[in-house]
Amino acid sequence: MLEDLPKDVREGLEAARKLARQRGKTRLRLHAGDAVYPILRVWEDGFALASETTPHLRGLVDVHEGGRHILQCLIVASREENGEIICEFKRNTSVSDRPALDFERAEDAPRALLPRY
Repeated sequence: MLEDLPKDVREGLEAARKLARQRGKTRLRLHAGDAVYPILRVWEDGFALASETTPHLRGLVDVHEGGRHILQCLIVASREENGEIICEFKRNTSVSDRPALDFERAEDAPRALLPRY
């Protein structure tokens, strides 16, 4: 359907889409080493980044929401499609702010011990 429109109208629509994506103000950011890239969209096994500012990525990266580290992903493939870099990851691991427990915690277990005097 877009092929029926004049070339200048199609270019104007594409420029408007890019501007809308940039103004989306997503809080999700991808950290690859010292570089930081905004994430445009996320789905079950991948995410999209802006192709103007992002190189093709592979390897282990971190995903932050605002200032909070939420995921660590292993990117196995990236390709350019419709002005976006589409990254597919093999695994994503949630990041916790406390160490993992190596035992099951009972529901009625005491939360703390009070000293005796």
